Amino acid sequence: MQLETSKAANELRPVRCGKSLSVALWTAQIALAGLFLFAGVMKFVMPVEEMTKQSSLPGPFFHFIGVAETLGAIGLIVPALFRICPWLTPIAACGLVIIMIGATAISIPMGWVAGFPFLVGLVAAFVGYGRFRLCPVQSRR
Repeated sequence: MQLETSKAANELRPVRCGKSLSVALWTAQIALAGLFLFAGVMKFVMPVEEMTKQSSLPGPFFHFIGVAETLGAIGLIVPALFRICPWLTPIAACGLVIIMIGATAISIPMGWVAGFPFLVGLVAAFVGYGRFRLCPVQSRR
């Protein structure tokens, strides 16, 4: 019985995280955090009329997305850095993937411009998967 429990525990254990994977994840997290922090703050700095000029979306929706992007940027770094509730980092990355799916869908009519939010979404998905399965940050104990 004890052997089965030990065997099951080994199957659920994540793949051992190498240094290069950890560096790649931290680099992606920092780059995404900077990008989303900038994008989120800009949604409050720019006038609403300017943001809604080329979009059918309402101004308060842009503010909502700005709050979500700012909180997502904070969630990518702070929990993993201080190792307090580090499970929030991949959840923040998954939330940003959802935002990027919407951004890609909205920008498809503009042509090749849709590639940028698509690529950013892929990087956020890499961080989410990497921090959930491949190289999770251990919490303080």
